Amino acid sequence: MTKFVFVTGGVVSSLGKGIASASLAAILESRGLKVTLIKLDPYINVDPGTMSPFQHGEVFVTDDGAETDLDLGHYERFIETRMKKTNNFTTGRIYQSVLEKERRGDYLGKTVQVIPHVTNEIQEYIKRGAGVGTADAVDVAIVEIGGTVGDIESLPFLEAVRQLSLKLGPNNAAFVHLTYVPFIAAAGELKTKPTQHTVQELRKIGIQPDALLCRADRAIPDEERAKISLFTNVPEWGVISMWDVDTIYKVPRMLHEQGLDGLICDKLRLNTPPTSLKRWDALVHETANPQGEVTIAMVGKYVDLSDSYKSVNEALRHAGMQSHVRVKIEYLDSETLTPAEIENLGRFDGILVPGGFGQRGVEGKIATAQYAREHQLPYLGICLGMQVATIEYARHVAGLAGANSTEFDPATPHPVIALISEWQDKDGSIQKRSAASDLGGTMRLGAQSSDVAPGTLAHEIYGDVVTERHRHRYEANKHYLDRLRDAGLVISALTQREHLTEIVELPRSVHPWFVGVQFHPEFKSTPWAGHPLFNAFIRAAIAHHAKAHPSAARAPEETTT
Repeated sequence: MTKFVFVTGGVVSSLGKGIASASLAAILESRGLKVTLIKLDPYINVDPGTMSPFQHGEVFVTDDGAETDLDLGHYERFIETRMKKTNNFTTGRIYQSVLEKERRGDYLGKTVQVIPHVTNEIQEYIKRGAGVGTADAVDVAIVEIGGTVGDIESLPFLEAVRQLSLKLGPNNAAFVHLTYVPFIAAAGELKTKPTQHTVQELRKIGIQPDALLCRADRAIPDEERAKISLFTNVPEWGVISMWDVDTIYKVPRMLHEQGLDGLICDKLRLNTPPTSLKRWDALVHETANPQGEVTIAMVGKYVDLSDSYKSVNEALRHAGMQSHVRVKIEYLDSETLTPAEIENLGRFDGILVPGGFGQRGVEGKIATAQYAREHQLPYLGICLGMQVATIEYARHVAGLAGANSTEFDPATPHPVIALISEWQDKDGSIQKRSAASDLGGTMRLGAQSSDVAPGTLAHEIYGDVVTERHRHRYEANKHYLDRLRDAGLVISALTQREHLTEIVELPRSVHPWFVGVQFHPEFKSTPWAGHPLFNAFIRAAIAHHAKAHPSAARAPEETTT
């Protein structure tokens, strides 16, 4: 029978429920349990796909084409289980489902209410995400409830999980509450009152936490832990300190050493072998002991919020670990990029242009791609980053003056990037789109496979076939591919069904490392192996750094002889 752990948050948002949930899942998985995670988001959007990255951060994409909360990226980077559409849902999704049932007459004329109809629907979605009653059922499902206890938006979710825990029974559900313990500098002490109040709010709606994860800028002394225990009715061994650390990969051991996994297993009556966190220790050691450093310029338009590129950031760091270097990322706003700043791009070891939507900042990205091409600087373009590289090549090498994407200039004389009217989805259905289609329903989404041309850099990285996740509306225009090829651009991968462009590159005879991909490789990167494309990009950046700084490259050898 599947057991459930419900994770809630209090006092303030952005405390790290996603990392805490993923870390708990990781240490339970290390005990041999099959674990999954489910994220409940209280906003009314059907999914985060049309939300601004400034508001919500990155949109993560699963293999089956779901646009989800960025916490699902943390989940996949921390545990072996892959996320699906059923692992994330919102208030909007729940109400959409309830209203569709009401219109069909499924409720037999009853008055549709939050209780029981909405709360029952939430419970059904949770059980579906855990695979209850199917061959995919897990041992433990960790359910993270977005928002903060006390917010009106999350009340239906909290009521639903309270009801579900009652139905499951006392040894089949546990509650973990993440709270904040501020340090007041003027008083010189940690304050427990906010934690007391947030647990009171939780208990008012019928939920008694089994464990408290207390976020603070320092470890919480035993005296404060005892006080929190007394006023929250949580045993002292369930009051767990979560202090600030320099890498998120230290959190699993932090929680394990304070007994969180043991507490949960005791509560859920799970008889499991001891935890082994050797690979996490090795990961932390690698992070703390790099043998060099490279600096990557990330040129995008959402740079004011680093969470907008969360998976890209992590993928770069993972690749750095594989090559034993620290990857330093500098963010440049493509909208305000000046000619002087573009000329100064030579100080970097590599350039990455990530994905994005809309016209703002595009010309800065095009100029960045041009600089990287002309100055032999390693370049990785992801999604829009591939498209701007294609536009730049069309304009300045293929002689297609005014070349552009119809997303940015519908009247461009050379639409080298454009909407395709229809394509075949993974399930064989034909999907159609136009500029007037709903934004949330006109993208190529999820994992799709492409054939890779032999003899190319892409083939060295991927082999014969590449399968990656997608999230985009516009494609390289097939009618221009021959002209671009004749001008020297290598089209190194095409989709297996419609033969759409997936990877472009420059011949190594003219550039050491220049690759653009239509898909999003960052979504499949893990700290254990990195990702082959990012690994290759960082190796190219290391080679460029060694060439640009030969004395620095020789220094380690000189000191060891």
